[in-house]
Amino acid sequence: MVVVRVATWNVNSVKQRLPRLLPWLDERRPDVVCLQETKLTTEAFTELLGEDLAQRGYEAAVAGESRWNGVAVLSRVGLDDVVVGVAGAPGFPHPEARAVAATCGGVRVHSLYVPNGREPDSDHYRYKLEWLAALRDVVAGGPADAVVCGDINIAPTDADVFDPDAFVGQTHVTPPERAALQQLLDLGLHDVVREKWPTERVFSYWDYRAGMFHQDLGMRIDLVLASAPVAGRVRAAWVDRHARKGTGPSDHAPVIVDLDEAPDGDIGPVVPPPSARGTSRKARLPQAKK
Repeated sequence: MVVVRVATWNVNSVKQRLPRLLPWLDERRPDVVCLQETKLTTEAFTELLGEDLAQRGYEAAVAGESRWNGVAVLSRVGLDDVVVGVAGAPGFPHPEARAVAATCGGVRVHSLYVPNGREPDSDHYRYKLEWLAALRDVVAGGPADAVVCGDINIAPTDADVFDPDAFVGQTHVTPPERAALQQLLDLGLHDVVREKWPTERVFSYWDYRAGMFHQDLGMRIDLVLASAPVAGRVRAAWVDRHARKGTGPSDHAPVIVDLDEAPDGDIGPVVPPPSARGTSRKARLPQAKK
């Protein structure tokens, strides 16, 4: 089986997002899904979602914690050589559930929840940079066909935040963080959303406060970075902004990349439905009621 549609989504608690996640899987039908901030232990994740995922044809590779962090890879195209964590990465103070990788349909897929960094020059900031350096080494030693995706917690350029002046002195935009991201890209990875839409305003995260989503005051920190062989297969790359609408959303929207074929067509960077062709399920996204 071959990967056709890849998605990444920081769900900000899979338990809270369950009423949205399952209909979204039925609607978008991704072959591979990377989840972040699941906020469940591995065992609790399996107990909560295992049966529902199996009914939809997904296997799951999970790295969980009880209150924070947590990542997963869901796949309908195979799930082999699962590795939890990033070799050589520091902990804070202990290793956190921030990375899981698996081979899905011949592509090495990394689901990542990069440390936030909190404040520049803090211990957590230094932890973030060291963690990213270890990640670079892991990706450098991996196979040619790879996708590195997730909540990277770095806005690659000033075009990826709603107002650069509003972020002066904060994490996510500092030169060392962007340099660490660039070192990943220098391995030959492609930021496929930005390459597809080089001049468009496109964000993936909006703070819950002050109506920032409705004003489109966001950041693009959820990235899909693809190696050259995979990037060459990209037919569409977009943010599913519709999944951020309605009742009880995550503060992040899913990012979707279509390889080889584009079920929704070669669409813009931020789109609503359709999708869901090729299935008998009659799921309806809860936010579609709004």
